[in-house]
Amino acid sequence: MGAGHLSVEYEPRPTAAAQARAQVRRQLEGWGLLDQTETTELLVSELVTNALVHAESRLKLTLSAAHGVLRCEVSDSDGRRPQVRRVTEIAESGRGMFLVDALARRWGCHEDGSGKTVWFELGTCGSDGCGRRQPT
Repeated sequence: MGAGHLSVEYEPRPTAAAQARAQVRRQLEGWGLLDQTETTELLVSELVTNALVHAESRLKLTLSAAHGVLRCEVSDSDGRRPQVRRVTEIAESGRGMFLVDALARRWGCHEDGSGKTVWFELGTCGSDGCGRRQPT
C-alpha cells in the first residue's frame, strides 16, 4: 500500500453519511485496502451521523493511509467532545462512539478552532500491529 490522502466536505444533509460511505469505499478500493472497507465505512458513518445530529454544520471527512495505518477524521463546528456511552439493549441510538472505541486501533478528538476533529485509526493488514488495540 502506498501513501494516500483525501479530504471531502459535505453539507449538513441526511444524505451526507451515505455519500461519505460511498467515498470511503471508492477510496479504499483505489488504495487496495479492501480488507478495511466494511469497518471503515461503519465507523465513518457513525462519526458523520454524530456530526449531523450534534453540529448541524458543514463537515469535513479526511482519509489518509501511510506506514501501515489508515486514519479517518471527521471535523465539524461543534466543540463538544464525543462520549462513549453505555446503552441498554433496547436503546435505539447512542452506540456510535462505543463502536468506534471497540473497533478502532486508536481514536481521539482534538479542538479545531471553534469546533473539533474526531479521528480513528485502523491498522492495514500486512503491517506491524495490524488489528492490535493501542491506548490513546
